[in-house]
Amino acid sequence: METESEPYVRLATLRQLHQAVADLNTARSLADTVQTVADGIVTGLGYGLACVNLVRPDGDLVVAAFAGNSAAEALITGRIGSRASWERRLSMGEAWDELRFIPHTDGWVLLDDDVPQWHTEGPEPRFEDEWHPQDRLYAPMYASGSGRDLLGVISVDRPRNGRRPGAWGREALQMYASQAAIAISNARLRTNMQRALVRLEREQQALRASEESFRQAFEYAPSGMAIAEMGGDQHGRLLRTNDALCRLLGRPASVLRRYSFADLVHPEDIGTLLRTSAEGGRAELRLGRRDGSYFWVSLRNSVVADTTDGPRFLLTHVEDIEERKRHELHLAHRASHDALTGLPNSAELRSRLSSRLCERPNAVGATAIEVLDAAYADLDAERDARGHGYEVDLGPEGLYDHHVHAVAPDTEQDDGAKGLAVLFCDLDGFKSINDRFGHHTGDAVLIEVARRLSTGVRDGDTVARLGGDEFVVLADGLAAVDAADLAVRLRNAIIPPIRVDGRAVRVGASFGIGWAACGMTAEEVLASADQRMYVEKRSRSKANRRAG
Repeated sequence: METESEPYVRLATLRQLHQAVADLNTARSLADTVQTVADGIVTGLGYGLACVNLVRPDGDLVVAAFAGNSAAEALITGRIGSRASWERRLSMGEAWDELRFIPHTDGWVLLDDDVPQWHTEGPEPRFEDEWHPQDRLYAPMYASGSGRDLLGVISVDRPRNGRRPGAWGREALQMYASQAAIAISNARLRTNMQRALVRLEREQQALRASEESFRQAFEYAPSGMAIAEMGGDQHGRLLRTNDALCRLLGRPASVLRRYSFADLVHPEDIGTLLRTSAEGGRAELRLGRRDGSYFWVSLRNSVVADTTDGPRFLLTHVEDIEERKRHELHLAHRASHDALTGLPNSAELRSRLSSRLCERPNAVGATAIEVLDAAYADLDAERDARGHGYEVDLGPEGLYDHHVHAVAPDTEQDDGAKGLAVLFCDLDGFKSINDRFGHHTGDAVLIEVARRLSTGVRDGDTVARLGGDEFVVLADGLAAVDAADLAVRLRNAIIPPIRVDGRAVRVGASFGIGWAACGMTAEEVLASADQRMYVEKRSRSKANRRAG
């Protein structure tokens, strides 16, 4: 079972990984791109050393970039390893999907081959999964397309946590290698196109020769390319598109000439597009296909001059990043949700609860509300329509600061005020099911309880698994009596038998109702609800003993 700190570590690592991937496409040259790939391994993925080996035209691999150790970089950068030696390494060891791990027990046979390498000194491992100084981990990079030609190999060493990467770390390294291959391919493409643009500025004869080279690079580029008008009334109108972009958008070139990118972008991303419509502009946004669906792309612009001092056009490179975005969402979901039930986990619960609370308690009294009601005659109707029992913070100067304070209802008088209810649920009898029938049955019970709780709440309410057999429900806009009724309904939903492998088992549930109020921390709110649950469980136990 993962610790409470691990989701935070995953989220922090995911942010670093996202930044490292974003940095790949900001380098202005192939050399900068390759060095950025190596630096991203060290800064974003948590390895002490990273080496990027690129395939040369003759098939051998050259050390193109190194990060993590300046002494090692000076010694091995520019050195060459034969293709045969690299093929041998990529066929050895353990296959972690597309990654290749060669433990030190197998790697001794490679010490004398011609592949440039560097190993950090260190003690012998004490644990089974601890990293050995002579362990090797390689991430192949393949060029886009059906041929999957080897573009290069990333080798890493010395994870900062001292352990071999787990499943999540391997997936992150493999995804990064895939994005690095795209960035290197794009850098080479940009270099070729920039050289073509330089030739276009020369004499007319050289211009005609270079134009064919540019046409080939444009038409047969593996990713989408477009030329659009720059300036004037028709700014942004597509003049020319390649086959790859037509396939991405599901529209023929003749149809695309009627559009600009502003016509194709998702309405929520139009501002991003406008900020990108300049030389060197780059953004990630969504474009629409012919069927009405949208997909994520990385868009990058550069300016092309038709002739010296002639018309200027915008050359736009479009890369499909839908898969990478899907991976990011998947990793973010894994970091914030319970693997067994699919509910938000403890870290996500605390995050959602904290987002509703400010650090200072609500100090605005009835007089301030009356003043605000007098100034805004429609506030009462709007507040009643929402069903929220919140008070409005006027701030130190008496001005509305757009924060709506969470206020705990007076549960003793039950005046009908509404607030954010926090229902702490602990299952009764769950431990005996685990002990008697095993963890398989216990897991099935937890999954079914999670389903019943989720079915019993409203859209917009949160059901989270705090850990073990403890669940928490966040329900906004409830009065005290509403929260009590909700607890009864949820308890009644849990009580019916749960069938697992043909066997019917039962669990009960104890609920404690707390209230979130500004000035409290998320931990204080949860502790209050937990204490009320404990009091309820104890009182029910005494009542059962008296009844027995």
